Amino acid sequence: MSVAYKNSVSARRAAWRTISAIQNKEEYKGSKYIDLIKGYRSKIEKELEDICNDILTLLQDQLIPNSRTSEAKVFYLKMKGDYFRYLGEFLAGDNRKRVIQEAQDSYKDSNTEAENLKSTHPIRLSLILNWSVFYYEILSSPDIACKLAKQAFDNAIADLDGLEEDEYRDSATIMQLLRDNLTLWMSDLNDVQKEATPNEWGYET
Repeated sequence: MSVAYKNSVSARRAAWRTISAIQNKEEYKGSKYIDLIKGYRSKIEKELEDICNDILTLLQDQLIPNSRTSEAKVFYLKMKGDYFRYLGEFLAGDNRKRVIQEAQDSYKDSNTEAENLKSTHPIRLSLILNWSVFYYEILSSPDIACKLAKQAFDNAIADLDGLEEDEYRDSATIMQLLRDNLTLWMSDLNDVQKEATPNEWGYET
């Protein structure tokens, strides 16, 4: 289920970023195709909103209330934060403020529950990975994003010894994504502020 929704929304998020970049360029040129571009962008946003609201309803009404283990609670609360974050990428005004707050609250609740899991647990690492992306991309707080990611990485690497091979592989994969994001974000922090491009978006699960 998670993979199905992620695949569905990822293609549209990528399309939205592309059409938004095209719109900015064409507006600067004074293109005659602006209305056509805006119409297509609105179509993508409507599809994104419908998909996100669909899974959020399922999460809030069924999956989260019926979760019995820490792994399930962390996973579904993280997922709730992710889909509110996706809405925050394109909504505006009060709607954007609302979904951003919902995302933050969901990530915080997930993090509280994650304290019951080992620092190397893949679901806990995945939560921190996506929460740090939220700080970087939505809240424009690269310093907090880096601090969050680095702390999780350092805690996990200290506890890697003794893990079974499969668990080690899963944890190491997410830790590598944390490290890749840290490298990218630290570089941006040291550079002059520049306009974001699709290639500068952080890795997430």
